[in-house]
Amino acid sequence: MSDNVQQQVDSVGSVTEKLQKTNISRPRKYIPPFARDKPSAGAAPAVGDDESVSSRGSSRSQTPSEFSSNYGGRREYNRGGHYGGGEGRQNNYRGGREGGYSNGGGYRNNRGFGQWRDGQHVIGARNTLLERQLFGAVADGTKVSTGINFEKYDDIPVEVSGGDIEPVNEFTSPPLNSHLLQNIKLSGYTQPTPVQKNSIPIVTSGRDLMACAQTGSGKTAGFLFPILSLAFDKGPAAVPVDQDAGMGYRPRKAYPTTLILAPTRELVCQIHEESRKFCYRSWVRPCAVYGGADIRAQIRQIDQGCDLLSATPGRLVDLIDRGRISLANIKFLVLDEADRMLDMGFEPQIRHIVEGADMTSVEERQTLMFSATFPRDIQLLARDFLKDYVFLSVGRVGSTSENITQKVVHVEDSEKRSYLLDILHTLPPEGLTLIFVETKRMADTLTDYLLNSNFPATSIHGDRTQRERERALELFRSGRTSIMVATAVASRGLDIPNVTHVINYDLPTDIDDYVHRIGRTGRAGNTGQAVAFFNRNNKGIAKELIELLQEANQECPSFLIAMARESSFGGNGRGGRYSGRGGRGGNAYGARDFRRPTNSSSGYSSGPSYSGYGGFESRTPHHGNTYNSGSAQSWW
Repeated sequence: MSDNVQQQVDSVGSVTEKLQKTNISRPRKYIPPFARDKPSAGAAPAVGDDESVSSRGSSRSQTPSEFSSNYGGRREYNRGGHYGGGEGRQNNYRGGREGGYSNGGGYRNNRGFGQWRDGQHVIGARNTLLERQLFGAVADGTKVSTGINFEKYDDIPVEVSGGDIEPVNEFTSPPLNSHLLQNIKLSGYTQPTPVQKNSIPIVTSGRDLMACAQTGSGKTAGFLFPILSLAFDKGPAAVPVDQDAGMGYRPRKAYPTTLILAPTRELVCQIHEESRKFCYRSWVRPCAVYGGADIRAQIRQIDQGCDLLSATPGRLVDLIDRGRISLANIKFLVLDEADRMLDMGFEPQIRHIVEGADMTSVEERQTLMFSATFPRDIQLLARDFLKDYVFLSVGRVGSTSENITQKVVHVEDSEKRSYLLDILHTLPPEGLTLIFVETKRMADTLTDYLLNSNFPATSIHGDRTQRERERALELFRSGRTSIMVATAVASRGLDIPNVTHVINYDLPTDIDDYVHRIGRTGRAGNTGQAVAFFNRNNKGIAKELIELLQEANQECPSFLIAMARESSFGGNGRGGRYSGRGGRGGNAYGARDFRRPTNSSSGYSSGPSYSGYGGFESRTPHHGNTYNSGSAQSWW
């Protein structure tokens, strides 16, 4: 036993002797983690140190694009290792709302971000890298092809009721803030659309607004411009004092001043991207929250500051219930695509947000509702959410744009792939093509078929993860993948520039869905082409499809007329289903301000006035070329 003990002592002694010879020394003082990789003054950096540090930093900061930074760059934290604390919080919140987390968060002293200091809007320094990311290169050719065709807007009828407010004809200060005008110019806007001409003076005058306009008419900028202009002029609101702040730990809470609700995460991301442009170099911090993404990353984002919040109803309710967002400071409430939110069953969540949470009262806030259609239930909902509002209707409610050339061809299901290839072979290389199908499985199957046929294609549908959907949209928007196969998830709200062709591989059963699908092209006054594959399985929408084509002065093929006669889908024209929803025609809800008497004129108060349907003159449809299979055929 003593021999074993002696052997252990000898082994310990030998190890100690070896350690003494290896010149290992204990640090004399504690070095914090953020300083451990820094070389001492005058010391030459070791070979590979810069690469290893940068690689670790980049991998650590790689997060989804919506959350990677304030405006898409790397996330930089304040000194002290936490959000808004220590020296960072003192600098970033100087002159702002002390103790709050809704002052635009950190980054106030970074290039490209402004401050609100001593009652003044301090514009941030320019950031050329960020400008290129947000607005593109100065000589970017896409600005020409995706810009707004204002010549097409001259004859669009406009109805305004509920207020005598003069429209604006150009972007000027006043009524818009001078800094906002700079960002508008950087974004490539030269003159307002009809929606913007009317929404800007209505909102800046303090009135509530219910706006009904065709898709692609500039609705997003129509509410962002006046809201941000007022925010830049008035500055942030004071954060309410938490009376129970001393009662133990409580999670920090964001107090946004503007809330924008939208039905889908794609539309929320799109609104957020537009907000980033117009908030550039200002004190306003835009954020986005939606389902299907990591809620922890979204909480970290709003913890850094949240002044303008774009959200889907479900995720917002979750964050409110978690105590991470308060609506007590809301000055502007926007409901975008309101009819779609009700169609998707979001009314309970919307009412919980507006009436059940700590939302400011209808008298304390401005409420704006924007949509392509406003059926009866939406207009009745406005009674609860809006006060003394102005009703704005631009164009024909719930109709298709005459800027879109529509063709309907008879194709059996077994022949659709062959016809699709014939069309794709005749399309010009520039421009994007969006193909709509009815099922998720068909979206993936058709995408694989196109890839095997040497066509660059991607797909987007509800079964794909949020990261996959964002990646698909990124590839499609950039033009690296010129064909996207989609289900109904992409039929509304998405504003993708350069979509020149829409193909309804599978026609929907609802004519409104058809309207929104082809509305992805021909946006902002530009022209587009749409083709629909029709067979006996689609006869349920034959009558309504004929009426849509006639209204837009498009060709009505004889087989479609014959199919409509055979169809058992009854109703008088657009009565039946549409008489209840008020989607189209006459004095139905959605085409007029429901506060007006029923026997009042449904014409428009400005723009040319025509006899016939919806204030437009009835014209004889033009007749174009019929389709013959073959790559030499000109489709358009």
